[in-house]
Amino acid sequence: MKTNRIRHLLTKILVDIMFFGGIAACIAVPFAMPHFLAFAGSPPELRTIYTVIFIGSGLCAVYIAYQLKCMFKTLLSGNPFVSQNVSGFRKCAVASAVIAAIFLVRLILWFTISATLIMLVFAILSLFCLTLKDLFKQAVVYKEDADWTV
Repeated sequence: MKTNRIRHLLTKILVDIMFFGGIAACIAVPFAMPHFLAFAGSPPELRTIYTVIFIGSGLCAVYIAYQLKCMFKTLLSGNPFVSQNVSGFRKCAVASAVIAAIFLVRLILWFTISATLIMLVFAILSLFCLTLKDLFKQAVVYKEDADWTV
């Protein structure tokens, strides 16, 4: 069990890095966008729309990382099957669906294979989070029933 604990702590550290790195990336987008567009050879008129797309999806990704941070707190405390995690998975599903919707709009405006893949990955992630939400919800019910019978 000790190796699981070490693995959980390492995963928590990676989630923390992703959370704070995501915040830094969202802050850097408006400043870095002109350089990225020049490097890609895209017209400067696209700066605003790309900034909105990347900040919107970045904020949703940071929100997902925040929810994961909250879930890891319950995992490390030894009690992961709580209603707070059910709510966290639902919130992650919504944030993933928002990212998928943002990239669906981007696909309609400018079709690229990468945007298609991003949209599909986050749509599947949304469904996956909804499935995990239902699994955790059932586990919480079983756990509460077991707590009452003991």
